Amino acid sequence: MWLKRLSTDRVERRSPASDKAPLIIVEPVKSALRICALNDAAAALGLKMAMPLADARAMYPSLQVENADLQSDRSLLEAVADWCDRYTPLVGLDPPDGLILDVSGCAHLFGGERALAEDIPSRLARQGLQAEVGLADTAGCAWAAARYGETPLVPKDATRDFLLPLPLAALRLDGKIVSALAQAGLKRIADVVERPRAPLAARFGQEFIRRLDQAFGREDESITPRLPLPSYVVERRFPDPIAREEDLLGTIEQLAHELGRLLERCGEGALLLQVALFRADGKVYRLDAGTGEPLRDPGRIKRLFMERLATTGDECDPGFGYDMVRLSALMCERLDPAQCGLAGQDHQTELAYLVDRLSARFGSRRLTRLIPRDTHIPEFAVTAIPAQAARDVFAADPIEQDSLAPVRPVRLFAHPEPIEAVAEVPDGPPVRFRWRHVLHEVAAAEGPERIAMEWWRDAEGHALTRDYFRVESKEGARAWLYREGLYGREPGNPRWFLHGLFA
Repeated sequence: MWLKRLSTDRVERRSPASDKAPLIIVEPVKSALRICALNDAAAALGLKMAMPLADARAMYPSLQVENADLQSDRSLLEAVADWCDRYTPLVGLDPPDGLILDVSGCAHLFGGERALAEDIPSRLARQGLQAEVGLADTAGCAWAAARYGETPLVPKDATRDFLLPLPLAALRLDGKIVSALAQAGLKRIADVVERPRAPLAARFGQEFIRRLDQAFGREDESITPRLPLPSYVVERRFPDPIAREEDLLGTIEQLAHELGRLLERCGEGALLLQVALFRADGKVYRLDAGTGEPLRDPGRIKRLFMERLATTGDECDPGFGYDMVRLSALMCERLDPAQCGLAGQDHQTELAYLVDRLSARFGSRRLTRLIPRDTHIPEFAVTAIPAQAARDVFAADPIEQDSLAPVRPVRLFAHPEPIEAVAEVPDGPPVRFRWRHVLHEVAAAEGPERIAMEWWRDAEGHALTRDYFRVESKEGARAWLYREGLYGREPGNPRWFLHGLFA
């Protein structure tokens, strides 16, 4: 598909008018502004691509001029690619103004290839975009049909007859290669197709031969889709768009029933679900919902997206309504039937569903779970990960806690706080310490618990040993203190820190 006036259509969509004034888009080329895009009205005046702006202004002083904006053009191209996802999930970008769609096996859903080739341009025209479509056996031939063909549809097994009379530029060649071929008297594809390949490759490069082979189907050309291909897809199209949230959630539940049957047939459950909402004006919204365990229950899938819709608010404005809703399972995992227990409810499963709903509403990064890590350094002994991912972590690398390990405080500070401490003997427990300007007398102490730091933790190369003490003040405060460094055996003077509180 070729969006022949992508840049000018983008500008004209901002202020649509019944009579399109001549409009050109310019960009700097070798210290001069030159035309890089123009609309039909400007082309009718005889203006050409690469013409200097000064010459165009001299001919038509009232000409409307806009500066090129490659980023905005790219964003519009990606938006059109999202819209084309309604026809096939295999949509690839062909910048700066083209898309490649693989419609193999899905054209019959839209009335056949010819009906599909008519439907796409007509729908885009209602959105203010001019598009030309080409359908052929190869991507190279379809590209040529969209830009140089008189009809969009190239009949099956007619690729050669269609390509031969076309100019060499139809092979998607660089302009320098086309100019070099023209200087050699080669202007049409028929002029080169029967010539020996070795001299052509030596003179014009392997890229020329590769494009020639791709157009005729002698070399495969893969399409790189913008979005990952879902494992399972179900969708619903509406003759009249829907806009009410109740209708949308009801549609999602119906689609979840269909998706559940597909998943059950293959013995799998979904770990990552996506709902794509295709708005009538071409806007596409995508909502993702992850799960901590494989899922295929329609009711729970509906509630997940109920939470997602509750958080999006006006971000998913239905406008004039959605004319298509698609439910996809992007990630799946084996889900075998489970024997129901007779003793009571499976609270672990209920907890997993609660985690899924909270993650859908607040985001998976905001709902975390602390898991142990294989290190004896207290501040690195646990880490926070998304609660939905904890199941995979424990399954892949379970870490068993030592039941004989010393008790850790209930509250561990993110950063140990320095204190002033006095001990009866250098390596002994403190008898008093000052924390946050308050002096505490120690009534009881237990320790030390010696922890040697890992050598790579200190950026300066000093790995100081820690001696931890559990102390209780005369006021009843219980704290976890440590002395960093050993007297006479490690560089520097030992310092005291308070790392946590037991109550």
